[in-house]
Amino acid sequence: MSAHATPTPRLTLGDIAKKKAAREPIVMVTAYDYPSAQIADAAGVDMVLVGDSGAMTVLGYDSTVPVTIDEMLMLTKATRRGLTRALLVGDLPFGSYEASDELAISTAQRFVKEAGVDLVKIERGGTTVHRARALVNAGIPVVGHVGLTPQTATALGGYRAQGRTAEAALAVIDDALALQEAGVSLIVVEAVPSQVMAALAPLLRVPTIGIGAGSDADGQVLVFHDLLGIYDGPAAKFVKRYADVRAASVAGVAAYAAEVRSGVYPAPEHGYGMPEGEAARLRESLDTR
Repeated sequence: MSAHATPTPRLTLGDIAKKKAAREPIVMVTAYDYPSAQIADAAGVDMVLVGDSGAMTVLGYDSTVPVTIDEMLMLTKATRRGLTRALLVGDLPFGSYEASDELAISTAQRFVKEAGVDLVKIERGGTTVHRARALVNAGIPVVGHVGLTPQTATALGGYRAQGRTAEAALAVIDDALALQEAGVSLIVVEAVPSQVMAALAPLLRVPTIGIGAGSDADGQVLVFHDLLGIYDGPAAKFVKRYADVRAASVAGVAAYAAEVRSGVYPAPEHGYGMPEGEAARLRESLDTR
């Protein structure tokens, strides 16, 4: 960017609402660090979610449950530093908001003040609706999350699609409507049949972001490491791989290792030299010791 270039304006929630009104799809990516955020911003995504899925994709946990507030804040701060345009959403980890409205507000305030998020995300309906309302009343924009909610996947029978019966679908829809009435700004709908999303979409005023929920949502989200083929773990049915970065990375590191072992790297052009005469002076100094 030149010294006279106009900085790219950061998107606002108003811009996201306008996209919904204009039926312009909203693009969200889940990312967890500075370089990933820079790439997402350069690619022109609208929103970046620092999801608690980072527990598995970058921190190596078996699920999202063990990740701590401080770990999530560290990831979110790094992501914030890489963004200039996209809205930033911080995922409140398991155990950081469920117990009380006061706990939820305290945790969310840390994400706003320390990490600079534009919104916080919480999972499920039920008592979470009360937490969402409390956060909104405290002046903190909220993203709700219905359908498959990874923090409670065990209670839902594992990582599997939700809302596959009429009764279960109604429960998902009721959760979403309750979150809307609580004042959330967006709702993520994960791993539900496309028919459920199609039935829910006309009932909502707020934008919806789908992940494994069909094409009737106002936008879509995928995890950075999944869509680029970086993460080596199992991929959900809804994941589409747009690149194979892991294979390219393994090949690159293997080529480096082979050249080190064979003596090809480093070559003379990869090193530094001394000014003329200095090497001779060094040798003379060492000889006189």
